[in-house]
Parts: sequence; C-alpha cells; structure tokens
Amino acid sequence: MDFREFEKRIVKVTKMELPGEAIQFKMAPMERLQELNRVAREKDTAKHAGVMSLFYPSENFETRLILILRKTYNGIHSAQVGFPGGKLEAGDGNIQDAALRETEEEVGVSRKTISVLKKLTEIYIPPSNFFVQPFLGITTELPRFVPQEEEVEALIEVTLQDFMNDANITTQMLSTSYASNFEVPAFKLNGHIVWGATAMMLNEVRELLKMAL
Repeated sequence: MDFREFEKRIVKVTKMELPGEAIQFKMAPMERLQELNRVAREKDTAKHAGVMSLFYPSENFETRLILILRKTYNGIHSAQVGFPGGKLEAGDGNIQDAALRETEEEVGVSRKTISVLKKLTEIYIPPSNFFVQPFLGITTELPRFVPQEEEVEALIEVTLQDFMNDANITTQMLSTSYASNFEVPAFKLNGHIVWGATAMMLNEVRELLKMAL
C-alpha cells in the first residue's frame, strides 16, 4: 500500500477499541498462557519496558514496518526478532517516552518525527519478568536508519503486504528457558521466524490494521 494512503487510513485506529489479549493469545503457546495466568497477580514485582510498532514510507512510498534482530548474547532474548524499544529508565517521563527514546537509540529514528497513534495492550514476559507496553506509531519521513551496534544485529524492514499476508502465519517447534520441544504459532517475515511476545503484539497490530485499512 502506498504510504500516503496508509497515513490517511491508519488514523482510524485512534478511535478503535483494542482487540486485546484474546487476539494476542492466538499467537501464544499454551505453556505461555499458563505462565501468564500464574504471574498475573505478581505485577508489582515486574520491571517495565516500552516498544514501538513503527510504520514508515520507503523511497517509493511503500508502507513498511521496522523490526530488529537482537544480538547474540548470554540472555533470554538473544538472537530474537523484536520491536525497537527497551526498559523504563529514571529519566523517562513515562512508558511512552521510554519507547520513543529506545527507538531512537536502537534504530536512529528521531522521536520528534514519530507520531504515536495508539497505546496497545500491555503484555507480560515471564522469563525476563517484564511488562511490555507496545505503541503503534508512524513517521512520515523516509528514515535514515542507524542500528545501535551494541544491541542490534540487523534491521528487518517488513512490507505491509507481507505483514498482512495470511500465508506468513505459521508454526515452529522450539525450546525455551521454560519449556522444550513445543509448537508455537509464529510469523515468517523476511525469512525470520517471529514468535512469543513479539508475535502476540504483532497480531494485535495486524487486527487493528485489518479493521482500519
């Protein structure tokens, strides 16, 4: 879709009800649902982070979504695909400020150029004990991406067409820190398998776009 048309239509999401957890859970393995239910009462012990689902125009005004492949390291989210974003820090005014700041730091898109259209449904990530608040945003400028060397292995520029294509919803056998050899629903985007919390948040974004576009 031409970004200029996308920009006109996407504003509809500002008045929409969020699809919420029911849509997120369609991309969640049962093991994760059980864990989410178990820890729901422990929210006060968790840390907080904000991430940005950011859409932007390409050079020929094709609408795209930016994702990142995280570096390989000794940690829970090593080498996984995710949104730009990160944890709430003392200097942040609120969780949206954290998402904007971290997006600028990780992919180089100035927070001043991003219009935040919607606060999405918060999600809990059991292995890292984080509550993650996603936001839906757009930038009308062609980004000059600058990946953060310490955090980002690669940028993943997903076309809107591929993101909305049902053929890119799949399943994958995985092992994690809390379960082994289980099948999870996932997205296949630009050759990457996207699962877990990112897939759950993506599914809510996708549902909103289906209604708006």
